[in-house]
Amino acid sequence: MQRNVVILDIDYVTYEDKPVIRLFSKDGDKNVVLIDDTFEPYLYVVSDELDECITEIQDNLDVIRIEKVIKKDFQIENEFLKVTFKHPQELAKNRDALRDLESVIQIREFDIPFYRRYLMDRDVIPMTEVVAIGEELDSFLDLDSTKQDIEIIKLTEDLKRVEEYPHDFRILSFDLEVRNPHGMPNSEEDEIIMIGVASNFGVNQVISTKTNSNTKDDFVNQMSSEKEMIEEFVKIIKDNNVDIIVGYNSDNFDFPYLKDRAKILGVDLDIGMDGTDVRFIRRGYANAASFKGLIHVDLYLVMRRYMTLERYTLERVYYELFGEEKIDVPGDRIWEFWDNGGEELDNLFDYSLDDVVSTLKIAEQTLPLNLELTRIIGQPLFDVSRMATGQQAEWFLVKQAYFDNEVVPNKQGANFANRAAAEDNEGGYVREPEKGLHENLVQFDFRSLYPSIIISKNISPDVMVLGDVENEDEYNISPEHGLKFKKDPQGFIPSVIDKILQERFRIKREMKACEDETEKKALDVQQQAIKRLANTMYGIYGFPRFRWYSFECAKAITSWGRQYIKSSIKKAEEYGFYTIYADTDGFYAKYVKEKK
Repeated sequence: MQRNVVILDIDYVTYEDKPVIRLFSKDGDKNVVLIDDTFEPYLYVVSDELDECITEIQDNLDVIRIEKVIKKDFQIENEFLKVTFKHPQELAKNRDALRDLESVIQIREFDIPFYRRYLMDRDVIPMTEVVAIGEELDSFLDLDSTKQDIEIIKLTEDLKRVEEYPHDFRILSFDLEVRNPHGMPNSEEDEIIMIGVASNFGVNQVISTKTNSNTKDDFVNQMSSEKEMIEEFVKIIKDNNVDIIVGYNSDNFDFPYLKDRAKILGVDLDIGMDGTDVRFIRRGYANAASFKGLIHVDLYLVMRRYMTLERYTLERVYYELFGEEKIDVPGDRIWEFWDNGGEELDNLFDYSLDDVVSTLKIAEQTLPLNLELTRIIGQPLFDVSRMATGQQAEWFLVKQAYFDNEVVPNKQGANFANRAAAEDNEGGYVREPEKGLHENLVQFDFRSLYPSIIISKNISPDVMVLGDVENEDEYNISPEHGLKFKKDPQGFIPSVIDKILQERFRIKREMKACEDETEKKALDVQQQAIKRLANTMYGIYGFPRFRWYSFECAKAITSWGRQYIKSSIKKAEEYGFYTIYADTDGFYAKYVKEKK
């Protein structure tokens, strides 16, 4: 059978001792799970004695296959061993033993998660449409097509990408209100009193065990108990086949609290596409609430990465984005408003609804950029929304390395020496602003300064040369430090940034010529996502945990940056402009006299 589906989520399970990829997808309102058991985990081995290494691996480890392959290592073609294992757990269990073999110099790409490896190698992009061709199954392990109202397709052909166009996803925001007379809510004692929901498909209400006979609030959906209230919340998600559920601090509070209360009350939070409950998986330094095929985005984490504020409360973020005050109730008085009833209860209802409406508006403002980053990076939205910008850039580069036939470097580790060196980088040029009121200012701004320097000066670890060279004309030599970068060939990272900046300029030209406002808005989101990735590349050069970490590259970039802005300021002064403020990639000046 054939289905056109949009891929939302991915994981893998074990069947007959083999890993099986599951792609949770949708064809309109129909839930579809694609099954692929043809992908195998692998890593690369560096050795000076490949034949001897093959024998040693075969004698000591249980592997499926060992192949000699030609790959690029910092653009230089080399012969590697591609070692394939039966299962990702076997790869993880044996990688240390493999590394310790006498003939092995190094192992590479051993730390790329299996599901991410699949997305890259098969060029499968989450949140996009594909043509799936395969055999329809009635069931597969815990999946049951009838019981869970899903289609199960075991792929018989590779997925084929459909021409991209914007998809409308069903988004639901939610928020809990808890009766907390003792301060910080305790899930063992303090009941949930309201669950607010708002959506882009017409469901906007506050589910509660109370209502007010005198209220005009027709959005309150009264239940007889807390248990029924949670069950109604689950029903809304299922009945409306939600694609993306958003909250604000929902990883840390709402979902853990809801899970605890549901367990106490005997309610199943079986809202995953496969009928499974919420589970918490490690992402960074925290646990993230996850459902199979239902994408959970915590906007609190997103906004901390996209805005610079002194506080990241929902009220503060909403005001920053929309210039409007939202309804607020002091957290320590929520229980009083609940107990007092009357006008205060009405205010609490309004506050609960306003919370989720505000959260939905923030989602509608920020999700397009995150969706575009998901498509560019090629990793699940669940992961991308929780990645720091440096991680997003790194996974983008890992994907590009695969298509360039490059073996990615190993992480170097955040040792003290690297951290100390990174902190020693002088950074961009800054001139403190002159106090006072200034008029008739002119802004000088470099377009994509650091990405442009990386491209024009070919700053990349693979073309950097330390020490003396015979012909300096063949190198770009940085000011201040004298760091040398070959002019030819183009380095890996400059080549990637060059491609994406050219793509951004193409999109901006298309935007300029576009007369359809909806299409123009979609194009603008695309170019913003590309700009974000390109501007991140500089910063991660100086981050010791970055796979392509190079303190020398980071120093060279900022030294050229300082040179360009200082020389521009000097040239502006020759034409009568006096600089009153400068910061990294631009400066403000005022005209003070005619050119001499």
